[in-house]
Amino acid sequence: MTRTGVIRILNDNGACREARKWVCSRWFSSSRDMWATCPRGDWMLWIAGRVGVKRETLVLAACACARLALPYIEPGEMRPLRAIETAEAWARGEATLDQVRATNYAAAAAAEAAAYDSSAASAVAAADADPSAAYFAAAASASASAAADADPSAAYFAAAALKKMQRTCSDAVRAIISHDMIMEAIK
Repeated sequence: MTRTGVIRILNDNGACREARKWVCSRWFSSSRDMWATCPRGDWMLWIAGRVGVKRETLVLAACACARLALPYIEPGEMRPLRAIETAEAWARGEATLDQVRATNYAAAAAAEAAAYDSSAASAVAAADADPSAAYFAAAASASASAAADADPSAAYFAAAALKKMQRTCSDAVRAIISHDMIMEAIK
């Protein structure tokens, strides 16, 4: 697919200005190169959902992003992990949507106790929710953790943590959703 084709897809589907700007401001040898270098997992999940990648695959990729926030969960708090695992089981056909919702509610209860810490897992647990929500929640979790320091440079570290989480999430998405899957969905 050409750069013009990618830009048309982004415009036709209402992509955010930042994503369109990223595509327009760089030279790419191919759409494969764009996919390989995309710095934002949420953009990747968004486009995958818009072009028709299977919902189950999107959920697995979102779960991979949400798993990145688990180190920020209170030790011993298992509800967010259970929510992620149940969403993954749903994607494999091993759990019902009702089971996913039940673990999501439990993870949400954990989120009330520890605001940012549990939000990443509870965001992804609902298989019928927007998969990119998990990405934002995971990134927010990392940023909140870094900003929690009393150090005056916490804002710098929070921004660095967010940027690292964005790169890590995009790698997690690429591990599950390949460029070829995107091209197949577009056809």
